Amino acid sequence: MAQNRFKVKSENQGSGKGFFGFLSSGLKLGKAFETGFPVKYMPKVIFAVLLGIVYVWNNHYAERSTRTLDRLEGEVEDLRADVTTLEAEYMYSSKQSEVAKKVKDLGLEESKEPPIKIIVDKDEY
Repeated sequence: MAQNRFKVKSENQGSGKGFFGFLSSGLKLGKAFETGFPVKYMPKVIFAVLLGIVYVWNNHYAERSTRTLDRLEGEVEDLRADVTTLEAEYMYSSKQSEVAKKVKDLGLEESKEPPIKIIVDKDEY
């Protein structure tokens, strides 16, 4: 029965200088794969790698969304302040005294007599 494994040559493994040589000799990975790489675990390894990629992508997407949301909230605050200022200016300019000042240039004057109230009896209709 043929086994479903890859052979990894382990000669000079861990003897190299540097970080990876030290890591390889410390973990003794050469002995773990002397008999070959177990291919039956490949679907699980690929799934774990894909899951990691999706996790990283989701993290980047969430960060980008958060930055966009913060920027838009700042814009909304600026627009809200502008609206409040414009509403205050509109309320001030629509006061009777301000309207009278503006129409004085047109030759219109404010009435000195109070308005007359017209009373209509309901019985007359």
